[in-house]
Amino acid sequence: MKYVRQANERGITTLTLDSPDNRNALSADLVADLAGALRRCAVDQDVRAVVLSHTGPTFSAGADLKSPANPYAFVELLRALVELPKPVVARVDGSARAGGLGLLGACDVVLASAGSSFAFTEVRIGVAPAIISLTLLPRLEPRAASRLYLTGERFDAAEAARIGLITEAVDDLDAATEGVCDAFRKAAPQGLAEAKRLVTARVLEAFERDAEDLVQRSASLFASTAAREGMTAFFERRDPPWVL
Repeated sequence: MKYVRQANERGITTLTLDSPDNRNALSADLVADLAGALRRCAVDQDVRAVVLSHTGPTFSAGADLKSPANPYAFVELLRALVELPKPVVARVDGSARAGGLGLLGACDVVLASAGSSFAFTEVRIGVAPAIISLTLLPRLEPRAASRLYLTGERFDAAEAARIGLITEAVDDLDAATEGVCDAFRKAAPQGLAEAKRLVTARVLEAFERDAEDLVQRSASLFASTAAREGMTAFFERRDPPWVL
């Protein structure tokens, strides 16, 4: 079974997350499929840029708690998005949560419909947005990151644009995406690759400096008693014991 669908049109490859049964959660299979698709795009001279889209109302619900990806594999996926020598546009039409926001941080341009919503929900099950900080903290407005990491509050697309999580909240997502893709079609591949290296340098510095520490921190948190209780409460649709 394929968890990522691929389509090509005039130099633009669209990779569509297609795992609706778990709201495009970051399972081992989905992460592997997306990583493989990106490797193919990297070496395909006919690919000018990539659009990362999704089926269903959820871009990605974050980590698949039943079939999680290896944390090192997830780090490599995020790095592959950042290092891809071609621009990546995320197209969000609905909700994105937790680890799914890490994918957005790894993309170069993020467009979201005005009705989309976002949240860092990790704290509510006893963990933290550790690995995704590699792509997000270099981009997010610091005070907003503090509040949203700590509260797990849901926020809308306008706020996501204000704090730097997304590029723009738009009313016509298809037209906005096509407009950006048309701009890429007018750009030289070498120019795109070198311009991307400039704007992603700070993000890649975070990978070099922090990746191993954040993988270990994430693994420790997910193995903790608190996280096990938080995940159990999530699956049982009840409040964990720390909710007042």
